Amino acid sequence: MTYVVTESCIRCKYTDCVDVCPVDCFREGPNFLVIDPEECIDCTLCVAECPVEAIYAEDDVPADQHQFIALNAELSRQWKPIVERKDALPDASEWAKVKDKLGELQR
Repeated sequence: MTYVVTESCIRCKYTDCVDVCPVDCFREGPNFLVIDPEECIDCTLCVAECPVEAIYAEDDVPADQHQFIALNAELSRQWKPIVERKDALPDASEWAKVKDKLGELQR
């Protein structure tokens, strides 16, 4: 099983999760993070660190977010690793509670 970053991360991109990852499995896009399922060791450390509660165990991803399982796998092959914490996007707090943000995802 792997962990999956879901829609809540879009346009926020808090990177607190990156700091605690022991295997550097996060990948960074313009306004979203993903987890490389090939690198994730299921340690659960990132889950508690996400301020927008965007990270789920693959088996626990909400039904309306299942497309993010495949999206994390796809984008993790394209995006570069992020290995240290960065500032969140400038308007992250404004986007933190917004729903239905998939259309905002920049590849």
